[in-house]
This record gives sequence, C-alpha cells and structure tokens, in this order.
Amino acid sequence: MSITPTHRQIIVSIERQELALISDGVIQRVFSISTSKNPPSCLADSYGTPLGLHALADKIGDGAPLGMVFKGRVPTGQKSSEYSEEEQARNLITTRIIRLRGLETGKNSGQGCDSYDRYVYIHGTNHEDRIGEPFSGGCVEMLNAEVIELFNAVHEGDLVWVR
Repeated sequence: MSITPTHRQIIVSIERQELALISDGVIQRVFSISTSKNPPSCLADSYGTPLGLHALADKIGDGAPLGMVFKGRVPTGQKSSEYSEEEQARNLITTRIIRLRGLETGKNSGQGCDSYDRYVYIHGTNHEDRIGEPFSGGCVEMLNAEVIELFNAVHEGDLVWVR
C-alpha cells in the first residue's frame, strides 16, 4: 500500500509522553500527553496505545464547551465537573475527540488489531493532573484547552505516527 505524505503530521512519542504537531516538516507545537498505563499494543482488548502509522479519521465535538463529556462519541450535555465523584474517578472522554484509523494491515488495521474498531482517540480528560505520565486506557489524552488547539489545527486524513 502506498501512503502519500500529508501537509500536517502528528507524531506521538509514548516514551516521552509527548505529541508533536508538524507542518511542512517544521515542528509547530509539542504537547504533553498521557498514553496507556498498559504497555503499547495494537491488540483488541489490550487497553494499550496502538503503535504505527494512523490517519486522523474523524473530528468530533467542534464547538462543545471545555470539559464536555462524550459517551459513544456523543456529547452528554454535562461537563465532567457536574458528574458524581464516583463517575469523576473514571477516566472520562472530554472536550474533543480525534479518532484514529490504523493504516498498517495486520498491525493496527484489520481483524483483532483495528485502531478504529477499538475506538482509539486523541481526546481531553478529566484527569489533567495525570498528563505527562502513562494513565489512559489506550487513547492519547491531552489537556482540554490543548486538545481544542490541536483539533483546530488538524484535518481529517492527516497522518499520525505513534511510536
């Protein structure tokens, strides 16, 4: 399969817990992130952040307020602060969702390893204090204000390399 480079790319470094936004080969911004507390993995039900080349598949939540909680990729109408303490203890998907589609058949695309079918996202979190350390259930989590910045800077189809 041939993949055409895109004007913008995202590089996710699991080791550094950083995400770099690159435009025309120049780093525009580096963000602190949180990837999975489990080891990196492309396998379904591993709760590990999947490695390899992905494309930005869907952008969800444009215009939603900071801290809006999403369930099933739909805004709930409540911010994370409005949830019970028990719900807030969980890792909620907040503010924006950037859904990833794996591009490497048999690695992060296809039966038993598909990043899109695993609902792997770049998204905001209600646990902003954990950004910079592995904490997620497989997604790439960001500070809420920063996921809005990234969301506004990227387009569907942009390449994402997770290493």
